[in-house]
Amino acid sequence: MTTTIISLLVSFYIYDLSDLYTFNWLNKSHINPAKIININAGFDETSALLKEKYPNENLQVFDFYDAERHTEVSIKRARAAYPNTINITTSAIPLSNDTIDIIFLILAAHEIRNDVERGAFFNELKRIMAPAGKIIVTEHLRDLPNFLAYTIGFFHFHSRSTWQKTFAQAGIIINEEIKITPFITTFILQKNGTTT
Repeated sequence: MTTTIISLLVSFYIYDLSDLYTFNWLNKSHINPAKIININAGFDETSALLKEKYPNENLQVFDFYDAERHTEVSIKRARAAYPNTINITTSAIPLSNDTIDIIFLILAAHEIRNDVERGAFFNELKRIMAPAGKIIVTEHLRDLPNFLAYTIGFFHFHSRSTWQKTFAQAGIIINEEIKITPFITTFILQKNGTTT
């Protein structure tokens, strides 16, 4: 019972009280997009908020959720509530090479449980990212704060080293790391060899 209460309080803090969904934490990173995509895994709480933050930019929304591969039941239900997205696969995004300034993945990429699939997905993101573009990955990590908050539920998240390996294999490097709360980490990524 105590564990459940702690998890609920932490979730309330993260999703309702913190700056996570204000995106004000991006202001210091000098993100100036023109072409933006927001990719979700069937549950989209952020596209409307991103449109408010970047009202003059071109925002497209994609959904990679595959019921056979990504088996989270809550996502199946949530997807029905957000039908206005373009369905994609993790291996093929229907966009041209080197065209997207900012790619957002907010609490979505961890749903790709298979390492090979996740690596292929980030290679595809690198392909469509403009030379000076950025990928913004926001996730819980499999770390001590999230263990204390969610106990065994933290196994649903990936470790920092797993993310680092995924990024490195795709030829993407961490340009900046932001701790929005002790429980949420954002990696701002760029192509290896790109200077900012």
